[in-house]
Amino acid sequence: MSDQHEPVPFLDLAGVNGALRAEFERAYSEVLGHGRFINGPEVGRFEAEYAEYCQARAAVGVGNGTDALELILAGLGIGPGDEVIVPANTFIATAEAVLYVGARPRFVDVLPDTLLLDPDAADAAVNKNTAAIIGVHLFGQMVDTDRLLEVTRKHSLAFIEDAAQAHGARFAGQRAGSVGVAAGFSFYPGKNLGALGDGGAVVTQDAELAAKIRRLADHGRSADSRFHHDLRGRNSRLDSVQAAALSLKLPGLDQGNAGRVRAWEQYVNELPPTVRPVTRHPKAEAVYHVAVVEVDERDKVCTALDEAGIGWGLHYKTPCHLDSAYSEFKESLPVAEAAADRILSLPMSPTLTERQVSRVCEVLRSVTA
Repeated sequence: MSDQHEPVPFLDLAGVNGALRAEFERAYSEVLGHGRFINGPEVGRFEAEYAEYCQARAAVGVGNGTDALELILAGLGIGPGDEVIVPANTFIATAEAVLYVGARPRFVDVLPDTLLLDPDAADAAVNKNTAAIIGVHLFGQMVDTDRLLEVTRKHSLAFIEDAAQAHGARFAGQRAGSVGVAAGFSFYPGKNLGALGDGGAVVTQDAELAAKIRRLADHGRSADSRFHHDLRGRNSRLDSVQAAALSLKLPGLDQGNAGRVRAWEQYVNELPPTVRPVTRHPKAEAVYHVAVVEVDERDKVCTALDEAGIGWGLHYKTPCHLDSAYSEFKESLPVAEAAADRILSLPMSPTLTERQVSRVCEVLRSVTA
């Protein structure tokens, strides 16, 4: 098969995980040997490693990234009668978490260049019921935390980080997970730091909040007795096997992120002028979880990519406030709505080669010129 016809996967998970196969098998064997599939020693070890990596005091492993956000909200006592500001351009899980604690999401618009939460729109949306702002670090780039912290401090609100797509990203030198009152991470297999199944974590500087979230995630057990429950909790735990896999992958995260940055910079240099890449804030060090661009005639472009065997995605085709399950929150948010018709995610992996990026750009050039 010639290079011109070689498929380019949207995400090369086999390549990302293949080099560690022997280590994964050895770790699984160790868990089989001790039999502590839940709350085994691997979990505590990974929590300590990941907290240190995020420049935070504590990490609590949970079942997935959505649970992480919900547990943060519950741990802060946010619920019925409260509103939480959420960007319209995010995965629906951000809004789900707000609704599942009984609060109401208040969707706001995004910035036209980065497609991240607009701090001025968030400021204007604050009312007497607002309890928190969730800043979503989308596409691997952190929101403008300087501006959003100004807004939350002015109104005495909690600033929560949705860092599901931002493992290792920085803004003004600070890691994702170290800035807000707490951050929710996902370790879904496709993430920059992905497990071999579902997983997530809450990361925070607040040791008391971490302890409360750990109890909430373990059925609300008392800190003094596993037979007594003094909180109304739930079941959300990171499995020992997944924690072991994450510990093996964490040392290579920065190197993998550097590979994503190289691929993105090549995209920016070689994309045709009719394809506009999402921009980066000057203070941001992005890790490019996905490579998002804006195009005209997206259906035509996607058909060309399909015919060439090139993977693609949409992040996201429908803004949250326009999804049918959220129709009661519908309002006019023009930037997010306009972008939804134009955004396209190109192949992105740490293993993406220069030749593959060039081939993607050649196909885009042929169909958008």
